Amino acid sequence: LVPYFDPGVWGGQWMKEVCGLDREQPNFAWSFDGVPEENSLYVRFGDLRVEFPAMDLVLYQPIGLLGDRVHARFGAEFPIRFDFLDTMGGQNLSLQVHPLTEYIQQTFGMHYTQDESYYILDAEPGAQVYLGLREGVDREEMVRELYRAQEEGGSFPAEKYVNTFPAKKHDHFLIPAGTVHCSGKGAMVLEISATPYIFTFKLWDWDRLGLDGRPRPIHIGHGAKNIVWERTTPWVRENLINRFQSLPAPEGVSAQVTGLHQREFIQTERYTSAGPVLHETRHSVNVLNLVEGAEAVVESPEGAFAPFVVHYAETFMIPEQVKRYRIRPFGRAEGQAVTVVKAYVRT
Repeated sequence: LVPYFDPGVWGGQWMKEVCGLDREQPNFAWSFDGVPEENSLYVRFGDLRVEFPAMDLVLYQPIGLLGDRVHARFGAEFPIRFDFLDTMGGQNLSLQVHPLTEYIQQTFGMHYTQDESYYILDAEPGAQVYLGLREGVDREEMVRELYRAQEEGGSFPAEKYVNTFPAKKHDHFLIPAGTVHCSGKGAMVLEISATPYIFTFKLWDWDRLGLDGRPRPIHIGHGAKNIVWERTTPWVRENLINRFQSLPAPEGVSAQVTGLHQREFIQTERYTSAGPVLHETRHSVNVLNLVEGAEAVVESPEGAFAPFVVHYAETFMIPEQVKRYRIRPFGRAEGQAVTVVKAYVRT
C-alpha cells in the first residue's frame, strides 16, 4: 500500500521524523497506510510502475483477500483500518463519539459501525487519553455546556465530564462505539478501527479553527444521541484499558490478546520474539504493524509469496488465502526482539 500523509490542526512532529517526511510542512496529523479506501497500490511490470486504487483489489479478489467467512459478513468491503494519529508536539484531537449500530443503520444505511481502539506507539511524558464519562455526570447539563461552547464561544470544561487516563508506550485503549473519547496531545496513536468510512461526531474542538482558518464542523445533535452515558470511570477502567491476556505460545515467544471488548468484532493480538513466529490467518485477512524493532521479514513456509521486509511502524496485510506466514527479525534487528500487533475479524 502507498502511504498517505496529511497535516491537521492538531498534528504533531513524530511522523515527520520517523517516516522521513517533508520538514517544510508544519505538521502531519494523519497517516493512512492500511486503508484501501484511502490508499493506492503499486504494481511493477519490468521498468514500468502502475498505480491504482487499492479498493480495486478488494473488489477484484474479495474472497481470496478477505476470506470466505469475512466476505459473507461484509461483502466486498475491507472491514479493518490501521491509521496513525500524531499529536507528538501537537494538540488534542477533537472530543468525539462514534454512532451506535442501530443509529448508523437507521440514519446512514450502514450495517456496521466504527468501533475502534488506540494502540500507543509512543508518548511524551504527561500524555493522556480522554475516554468515557466521569461518575455522576448530568447528561442534560453536559449537552447544554457543549451547545453553549459551540454557539456562544468560550471553553467546554472537558475534564469536568470526561475521564483522562495516562497514555504510555504500548498501552491499548478500547473504544466501542458510543464512548466519548479523543487522544490528548503528546501521543502517537496506531488507530485500529472498523471501517464504515467517516462517521465521527465531533462534540467539541477546543476553541480552535481549522487549517483553513474556519471553524471545523461540530455534530452535537448526532453525538448526543449516541453517547452511552453508563460508560463511566469504573466501567472504563475494567473494560477498556490494557485488557491484555496471555496466549499459548512457543518458548521464546510472548503473545497476548490485546483487544477483548465483546462489542467489537476485531480481534487484536501482540507478539514479541527474537526468533521466527508462525502465524495463521484464522479465516480472515490479517492486518499487522511492526510496533517495536527496526526491521522484520515476512515469509511463507510453503513459498506462497516472495519474502518481503517491513520496517518499524509500517502496516502490512496478509490475504486470508495465504493461511500461514512467518515473521522474524531481520537486518538491523537481527538477534533482537521485535513486536507486531495483528488484527483480524473474529469468525
